[in-house]
Amino acid sequence: MDPSDVTLWWLATAALVLAELASGTFYLLMLALGAMAGALAAHAGLGLAPQLLAAALVGSATVGLWHLRRRRGPPQARDQNLHLDIGEHVQVERWDAQGQAQVRYRGAAWQARHVGPGAPAPGEHRIRAIDGNRLLLERVAH
Repeated sequence: MDPSDVTLWWLATAALVLAELASGTFYLLMLALGAMAGALAAHAGLGLAPQLLAAALVGSATVGLWHLRRRRGPPQARDQNLHLDIGEHVQVERWDAQGQAQVRYRGAAWQARHVGPGAPAPGEHRIRAIDGNRLLLERVAH
């Protein structure tokens, strides 16, 4: 075990964590886990090739898993037990070219995005999910 290899891996881990704190990019934490795997491989006395392989495998696997998790979106956004507003109806006066609108709901102005089938059109819509402070709406069929 060469102490310089171990030190370099831990420095790379620290640099990735600091970069994540500065940028807010959660993917950098996943890469830091990969660098940490390289450091642990160096602690175990493995050569440079296995260190790099451990870092690459752990880093790419965690980035891939995080990416898949983010693509699915938070499950609580569609959970009617957590958001009693899901299923409620709102009236949309007009949509912009990007399929977004501002609607009045519960006495407040909300940003809304069209997520249902077809092109967005004014009229009555149902709240299908909530993404942060944005309502995701689908047209109510009459």
